[in-house]
Amino acid sequence: MSSQPTDHANLDLTQFNLDVAFGRTGGRIIWQPRIQCWWTDKKFNDQPLPEPYDQMTYVEMYRHLQCSNRIYEFNACFERVEDTRVKVAERQINQTDREITWETPVGTQRAVYRQSSNHPSPATVKWPICNAADARVATWRAEHASWKWNQQTYDHLLAEWSGLGAPTIYMPRVTVQDLYVDTMGVEDAVFALYDWPTEVEKYFAALNECHDRLIDVINASPIKIINFGDNIHSGTLPPNLFEKYVLPAYQHRCERLHSAGKFVHAHWDGNCKPLLPYAGETGLDGIEAITPVPQGDVTLEEIKAALGDQMFLLDGIPAIYFDQTFGPDVLTECTKKVIDLFAPRLILGISDEISSTGDIERVRLVGQIVDDYNAALSSS
Repeated sequence: MSSQPTDHANLDLTQFNLDVAFGRTGGRIIWQPRIQCWWTDKKFNDQPLPEPYDQMTYVEMYRHLQCSNRIYEFNACFERVEDTRVKVAERQINQTDREITWETPVGTQRAVYRQSSNHPSPATVKWPICNAADARVATWRAEHASWKWNQQTYDHLLAEWSGLGAPTIYMPRVTVQDLYVDTMGVEDAVFALYDWPTEVEKYFAALNECHDRLIDVINASPIKIINFGDNIHSGTLPPNLFEKYVLPAYQHRCERLHSAGKFVHAHWDGNCKPLLPYAGETGLDGIEAITPVPQGDVTLEEIKAALGDQMFLLDGIPAIYFDQTFGPDVLTECTKKVIDLFAPRLILGISDEISSTGDIERVRLVGQIVDDYNAALSSS
């Protein structure tokens, strides 16, 4: 098709990303797939990338595919600073295992991480919090930690990703999700919630205050799009825990971030049907990565009913539709349905990411559908 002025290839996608989020595009939407998994897994496993991507950098691939990136690399602009009384030590135990210890005036925490031969991210062998004493140390560290902004990193990333998307960050995980994913693991965290709730809730309070200090730095920064990187999954976070520990923290965070004019969304990439009724109470502007059937546990119609006409959906297309298991017609039909249901409050993407087995050229297929949609809006 002939090139249109509204096509992604002809737009400054940094500004367009902001304009979509803040409702300044006259209904046009942005195509913003996350493809890092496809790239990283192939690199890690020494698998050759198909031409012409084998000659490209990660940034160049986005330019070639003529789509936007949700640029979470800007997380590096915010640095947590431990209290000067915390002594951090790292040592390599063996070829695969790395130990970190945090020595504080109230005790010592210890964690061990193992580098896998199957994945670039390390696995946790020994969690930082295993008992109430560890929780007390973690609480002290959170109470005394601060945050700082790195302007040099921001300037570098802004130049590197120029024209491909708005600077975006995700905040540290909230309360229960911090325990599940970062500090305890799911099983031990569930027991901790019931076996030593006093220590856990003191830790949550300290964590929330620590994140408040981070919000002070975020609100003073030029970054406008903020995510809560929580990886919410109702199989481990039932409504009673969500109501007690997550919902109040979301509401508080959103109130503070909105006061500085930020666009705020959260990452719910697991099953979430029991939690969708709370979406409108969270204070969020949108939710990222909700995955529809046949990959997730909710239909597109159920997602729309929960988000209504006020909240954004970020993503919306099941990742499995980019694999050869499903034909391009299935992907096309789903893409058009997502647009019909959610535009203009839509930042279209892949729920959650295209896998390493996905067909990267299907990214371009969706991009053409979005470009045609935006061109039709502009000409009407």
